[in-house]
Amino acid sequence: MIRYTLVCENGHDFEGWFRSSDSYDAQAADGLVACLACGSIKVAKAMMAPALAKTVAWVPDKSRSIAEASAGEPVAVPSADVPVMAEPERQLRALMRAVREHVTRTADNVGPRFPEEARRMHYGEAESRPIYGEASPSEARALVEEGIEVAPLPALPGDLN
Repeated sequence: MIRYTLVCENGHDFEGWFRSSDSYDAQAADGLVACLACGSIKVAKAMMAPALAKTVAWVPDKSRSIAEASAGEPVAVPSADVPVMAEPERQLRALMRAVREHVTRTADNVGPRFPEEARRMHYGEAESRPIYGEASPSEARALVEEGIEVAPLPALPGDLN
């Protein structure tokens, strides 16, 4: 999975998780990446700092201070306590997880038949009911162009592990 910091035309920034860079490009081109704050589909990748792995060196004699260690000897450097996830992101993920759980609990999973079933309900050929399932980006775009209201139900990071 790849995480991008995204920004919409109105200056709202948010994160998006994608299987690959190509996956982001395809979804953005199909208009499937939208701002969480205003719904704009004019979204671009923001500049991001690279994620660097944190390493801590080993100190053989813990009774000695860093100042007493000789040159070239490995030294344990205390790391700052940085929260893994900021509170607003934690709240957003909890809300997204709750929405996802509600949909999967109260709607019928029609799997890959989603586009077909959504059309049947839209055109009155089947009884209207809450459904969810799978659709490719091009299938989702075609449904929207036909006036059929659909929304993605994204998997949260960690849900696919």
